[in-house]
Amino acid sequence: MTSTHRRLLHAILILTLTASASNTVTLSAQPDPGVAALRDDLKARRARLMEKLGSGSMAILWSAPARVYSRDVDYEYRQDSDLLYLTGIEQPETILVLVPGSPRRSEVLFITPSNPRQEHYVGKFLTKEEASARTGIETVFLTTEFDAFLALTFNRRPYGLPVDQARDNTDYDGFFNALDEGTARVALRLEGTPGMAEPLGDEYAFANRVRERLLGARIINLAPHVHGLRQVKTPFEQRLLIESVDISSEAHIAGMRAARPERFEREVESAIESVYLARGAMAPGYPSIVGSGPNSTTLHYSASSRRMNEGDLLLVDAAANYKGQTGDITRTYPVGGRFTPPQREIYELVLAAQEAGIKAARIGAKTLDIERASEAVIKEGLLKLGLITDATGPQFRTWYTHGICHWIGMDVHDVGDYKRPLEAGMAFVIEPGLYIRPEALDQLPDTAENRAFREKVGPAVKKYAGIGVRIEDSFLLTSKELVRLSAKVPRTPQEIDDFMRSRK
Repeated sequence: MTSTHRRLLHAILILTLTASASNTVTLSAQPDPGVAALRDDLKARRARLMEKLGSGSMAILWSAPARVYSRDVDYEYRQDSDLLYLTGIEQPETILVLVPGSPRRSEVLFITPSNPRQEHYVGKFLTKEEASARTGIETVFLTTEFDAFLALTFNRRPYGLPVDQARDNTDYDGFFNALDEGTARVALRLEGTPGMAEPLGDEYAFANRVRERLLGARIINLAPHVHGLRQVKTPFEQRLLIESVDISSEAHIAGMRAARPERFEREVESAIESVYLARGAMAPGYPSIVGSGPNSTTLHYSASSRRMNEGDLLLVDAAANYKGQTGDITRTYPVGGRFTPPQREIYELVLAAQEAGIKAARIGAKTLDIERASEAVIKEGLLKLGLITDATGPQFRTWYTHGICHWIGMDVHDVGDYKRPLEAGMAFVIEPGLYIRPEALDQLPDTAENRAFREKVGPAVKKYAGIGVRIEDSFLLTSKELVRLSAKVPRTPQEIDDFMRSRK
């Protein structure tokens, strides 16, 4: 990285002076925002959520549980994304209570008590003072106090105040006045459907306790309210996402340098993930997909165990998790440096489909508009290549097997409403892909129509067999432009040819 580029890291959301051929622009990567900036952003997020919930409501959100890897060994802890979004707290056994109508104690945080023996194994827990400084929440208790807090609160008595102050305290009067009027709401994150194939979760069990203690309170699902906020990134989140995708972009370039015939897929994966660590992203945002040859047609191939050969295509889908933000990038390129003619034909079709999707991605449109724009190009192209016989029906789904848009952010498949029109601050991917698997024909129902289809496309399938191509970029929609955050990674056939020839 040049000194000029490093100076650009100190600018916020600076657009390049020229747009790319696809009418997208590149944002420079950003420096790590400070603790104070994070705290201010967290406070603003909670304020917006409480405004959406309204007075007369109470929201409670729990941290994610630890997950067992094997016997007495846990996976590396990953905080619940909604709680992380609202508190920035990454340690387990954390609870957040929000009471929008309270003038002084609208935010209450509960954190893990100090445990010297456990901390000897896993590291120091936050103190109340540290948690308050990080989150901007003034009222902090220990999780061991949560039940007592609820018991007193549900009995309309404040927790943690001296008797003389408690007597005249009115912090939760707004909520209980709403309860008396039959308009109180308790917001819990109730995702999924209880009963049937799955047992009730802890939140559903807690909801039943609330119904028993707070007669007249209505239980509502907190998730849509939080997820609606998460769908539009704050300027602070955008800066982190830009940096995260920049790290992932450099990692992909390192992987392209490492890809050679006779090397293993895992060597490419190692080159990619070493960049994450070097740039301060301590974990992948999702399991890396590094699939060569026939493995390129497996959507979520994860073994990374095959030795790559001359003539193989390599499909790499990988991105880092940097400070709670994850982008998503996929590139497909020839291991030996040059596309074969059939590989290039499939690649150029997928690229054209992505370009069509990019043109459709604008403020006021929907992700469905992006999907349809890309599908139209794919159908026409497959028909010309002889891989389908009818561009008006579902034949194209034999080779074009997944949706091409999803939100990105705190999760690689981030939360959000796909029916919601696109607006500034939204971040998403466009990732068309074609996977020519001869066995896909055998999976079609045995009908006269399908037998005729198999016979007609057979020669083309033989020509393109085993070719899997996906092209995926991370995008941020601003008030002025659609920004391709991953633009530095070679994407066009010419860019890939030039880069692969220049490798040392």
